[in-house]
Amino acid sequence: MTPNKTVPADSFTAPSQRPRSWVLLPTLVTSVLILANGPVLAEAQKGIGVVPPGAKFQGKSYSEWAASFWQWMMGLPLEGHPLIDDPNYDFSSGQSGSVWFQAAPPGVIKRKATIPAGKALFLTIRDVDTSSLEDPPFFGATEAEQRSNSTWFADHIVTQPTWFIDHIVPGIFCIIDGVSIDLHAYRFSTPQFQFTAPTPWIFGNPDHNVGGIGTAVGEGYFLMLSPMSAGAHTIHFSGTFLFQAGELAPDPLEFIHDITIELTVLKQPKDGDKNQDQDQK
Repeated sequence: MTPNKTVPADSFTAPSQRPRSWVLLPTLVTSVLILANGPVLAEAQKGIGVVPPGAKFQGKSYSEWAASFWQWMMGLPLEGHPLIDDPNYDFSSGQSGSVWFQAAPPGVIKRKATIPAGKALFLTIRDVDTSSLEDPPFFGATEAEQRSNSTWFADHIVTQPTWFIDHIVPGIFCIIDGVSIDLHAYRFSTPQFQFTAPTPWIFGNPDHNVGGIGTAVGEGYFLMLSPMSAGAHTIHFSGTFLFQAGELAPDPLEFIHDITIELTVLKQPKDGDKNQDQDQK
């Protein structure tokens, strides 16, 4: 999901003052990875049922679905919120309609989830928002400010293996049932959207957590999976924000987001079980 939203406001550096220095692995290593995986990824994507980046799904583009995701996620009550690491988290809570959304907190997270047959799944690989209700550095009063700030943060999502301080940070990836998906074409920015946050809400100031009606722009990497076959599936994806010293805080910062979902897709109910299926929608 988003970078850690507890970054002190007084440590934030204005976008025009942020240096953009990166230390990448040798080009040879990256090229080998691309050459080794490229053809396989293209074929695999077709079989997994990933909606292509330029396509619409049920009448909406990726950018529009991403906006719908943010409206859903920021409108959920704080208790039981998917961005809170709780072993009792219920994946079905707050879900409705033919597309279900995935959200998870930062860090290394493993979750089990069950979805009814026929549901598409919208994955948020790594993303960020800027809104009119949040504190700096995630505050923007206008669409232009929100878009510029979200783009700056999204530019810090690592897309290729990168050397950082004393270790290698992998680029964004997603593996579904052992098949790798090439994510590089799946970065999207939302239109500005309006949302309604409850009180308290997930991104509220801890000292004065009040929701309300706000506007926001989000940006990041997303995947729409068409309905999957009944049975067990494993989805593993990761994305990391990296900030060099002085960009967001005095010290370098690394925000890891590594998610494994053990997914169970229920069988299509028979005619006699339709009432049960209605209860799950």
